[in-house]
Amino acid sequence: MALEEIYGILEATGIPVAYQKFDEENAPDLPIMVYSVPYSNNFSADGRVYGKISHIQIDLYTKHKDMASEDKVENALSSFYWSKQEEYLEDERCYRIMYEVEV
Repeated sequence: MALEEIYGILEATGIPVAYQKFDEENAPDLPIMVYSVPYSNNFSADGRVYGKISHIQIDLYTKHKDMASEDKVENALSSFYWSKQEEYLEDERCYRIMYEVEV
């Protein structure tokens, strides 16, 4: 699956989304999402990459605990196996909900 397809899936939520980051001067109000590919988890055979697997991290940032936004993301990711972590960023005064999928 190409990154463009992931972008399309996330964009369909109606939540603004960007790869890696938004430009500070053009950053929309929260909630927003950013996604990236921090590493690969390739499948090997005979000492070579047999299947490329990208580990995709999707970060949802919200001002308050926002179950409606989380539901939108989780529904968009319903065809994937995903995991989820949450933290409150004191300096930024927002929540970061991190979803991870592999494709």
